[in-house]
Amino acid sequence: MRASSVGIRGDVMGALNGQQYEHYPLALDLPADLETPAVLVDRDILQANIDRMQTLADEAGLNLRPHVKTHKSVAIARRQLAAGASGLTASKVDEALVFIEAGLPSVTLAYPQVAAGKLDRLLGTARRCGCNLRLIVDSMAGVDLLAARAAALGCHPGVFIKIDVGLHRCGRKPDDPLLPVLAEALSCAASLDFRGLLSHAGHAYGAADGGAAARMAEAERLSMVALADRLRRSGWRVPEVSVGSTPTVLAARRFDGLTEIRPGNYVFMDQTPLRLGLVPPSRIALSVLSTVVSTNDRYAIVDAGSKTLSSDRGAHGVDGLAGYGRAFALAAAGRETPRTVAKLSEEHGFVVMDGRRLQPGERLQIFPNHACPVINLARQFYVRRGTAIEPWSIDAAACVR
Repeated sequence: MRASSVGIRGDVMGALNGQQYEHYPLALDLPADLETPAVLVDRDILQANIDRMQTLADEAGLNLRPHVKTHKSVAIARRQLAAGASGLTASKVDEALVFIEAGLPSVTLAYPQVAAGKLDRLLGTARRCGCNLRLIVDSMAGVDLLAARAAALGCHPGVFIKIDVGLHRCGRKPDDPLLPVLAEALSCAASLDFRGLLSHAGHAYGAADGGAAARMAEAERLSMVALADRLRRSGWRVPEVSVGSTPTVLAARRFDGLTEIRPGNYVFMDQTPLRLGLVPPSRIALSVLSTVVSTNDRYAIVDAGSKTLSSDRGAHGVDGLAGYGRAFALAAAGRETPRTVAKLSEEHGFVVMDGRRLQPGERLQIFPNHACPVINLARQFYVRRGTAIEPWSIDAAACVR
């Protein structure tokens, strides 16, 4: 089920901290006049990542509903749907609206809604655009609000109960006595369509390794399937069991009892799945081109700071990575080991001056820790294929409401 890695032009071999790294896709042939900092996306790797995840879902008999918060791009969403995805997942109302208004047919908003104004805007737009909208709840207040606003607007959205499988963010724990109450309320609400259970094992981003991520994936699967079976035995219809995070989907060995996966990061990949041993560097599609603007005894200072790379050391506050990315000097054409981006200020990155002294004007390609906030901080990215580059818009950038 795990497809082989794609050979990419500019691959390099080397070693870092005693561990092997190989096949980082270096952009050795970019136009000299491309201004920095610039977010780069390798088109071939992007498409290969999309195709691999779709193949995984198809072979497991699962629907794939990718999370768009990673790329925030209508163009990439269309590629995911063209490959076979059953719909999309979004985080915030404004983000979902971008894709609904672009005419994409089905969106799950995986974020509890408690504000009537936002909900009315979302429900009304989905109805006008003919979008199959799906929502989540984890409280009776959420159920009551959804039911009332859907009835008032003449809508009939699908609704999932959000289950907390270990991240301890939103959702009810699998043994919460409120769960049957929520299932009953949703099943009996004439304006709502109870679709089932939904979870996100985001704590897997902090796993020690791929084996630990696999155990988290199996724990999520077992708890979700057992809960669905309990509700069914109580007489409630539970047609869907939806799970998702890139590490757990990549690490999972079984999908029995599940109906849907919702990974997001897989389109780009970054240092977390690499750290977990779930993918090789050749599958990292996103990087940041930067320029050395100054040097001192300890650091080369580049023009990509926290406003470009973000200050994340990993998703969900996980601090499992050293520094803020791996930086390759493009002038060395892959003959040097990567340097660590050790510190960030808003507009400056501090790259450790290991080995050869970098010079002002040199360009570095940085592979960041976490791709999702990098995209959110930019307004466009440059899709490259060989020597050709093309700017693509980030349609849902800064959509945080």
